Amino acid sequence: MIRAGIAFKSLAVAIVVISVSGCASAPQQGTATVERRPVPMLEKPLGRLSTAERAAAVALQQVGVPYRYGGQSPSGFDCSGLVHYSFARAGASVPRTTQQLWSASQFVDEGQLREGDLLFFRFDGKIAHVGMYLGDGRFVHAPSSGKFVSVQSMRSEVYRDAFVRAGRL
Repeated sequence: MIRAGIAFKSLAVAIVVISVSGCASAPQQGTATVERRPVPMLEKPLGRLSTAERAAAVALQQVGVPYRYGGQSPSGFDCSGLVHYSFARAGASVPRTTQQLWSASQFVDEGQLREGDLLFFRFDGKIAHVGMYLGDGRFVHAPSSGKFVSVQSMRSEVYRDAFVRAGRL
């Protein structure tokens, strides 16, 4: 019985590792690579995390969930749906759309970023994308159709060039 339990746990871990690594193994053209390093906020005890840090931790748990336009649940997320869902699970009510999040957030200088701050990006001439800062120049987001919730670097060419500002709720 014990051996069966251990074998099942080993199989479950192997499936998770394979499924997570498969999403990021070959980035599509025009996307940044996914970085796999520890997330600083997760080194703190959960009781000591701010609401924004808890929201970022919730968003990080969604890595691998598919992008879905209008999605705001673990069956699929769009960028602002991921933010909305994550803050709700952390106990805070926040606006639903990228534009509403932009309006509700207070400007934060890039040098003052904290885990859970929002990052806004301009694509096709308009503020069209939002992600959540994780620390160390990385953020979690739901990128676009055909992709998955992932962790990216703000320093990648795509996101560095599109970054407009950061905001704090």
